[in-house]
Amino acid sequence: MTNSGLHHVGLATHNMEATLDFYENILGFKTRVCDVIQPATGGAIRHAFLDTGDGEMIAFMEFNEVPGIETNFDAGINRGLGLGGGVMHFAFKAADEADLEVKKNHLLNHDVATRGIVDHGWCKSIYFTDPNGLQLEYCVVTEVLDDTHVADKKSEVWMKYAKSNG
Repeated sequence: MTNSGLHHVGLATHNMEATLDFYENILGFKTRVCDVIQPATGGAIRHAFLDTGDGEMIAFMEFNEVPGIETNFDAGINRGLGLGGGVMHFAFKAADEADLEVKKNHLLNHDVATRGIVDHGWCKSIYFTDPNGLQLEYCVVTEVLDDTHVADKKSEVWMKYAKSNG
């Protein structure tokens, strides 16, 4: 089986206007598709797809008066799953370390709080959140990835927590 990349990641929002404003006007993503889904049970779902680069997209759905969908769900994902911080997060590519610095300054100039630049050894990242409370990241790979980067897969600690496949 061959892989062709990521088409889109689908997420939820409570406020489509604030979400589109953030992704279009701060992150610079272009909205490519907007449609309305009308479930047979009632209500409406506003659905928007934004191009994150290379034809890959991020999509948001805003549920309006849809039976069975609670109005106060956690669109930021982590808290609703009982997880702390940014366990569930989404990382966008930075072209290089200079671009990462430009992106960090751009976010700060738009009053978006950032954490980083964090050096992970093989990559560097900055972290921030969107209007939905989603943890986002810009990341750049700083090393050529090779077998040394998966060596921990054979470590004692890794194996200690291995689950069987059956």
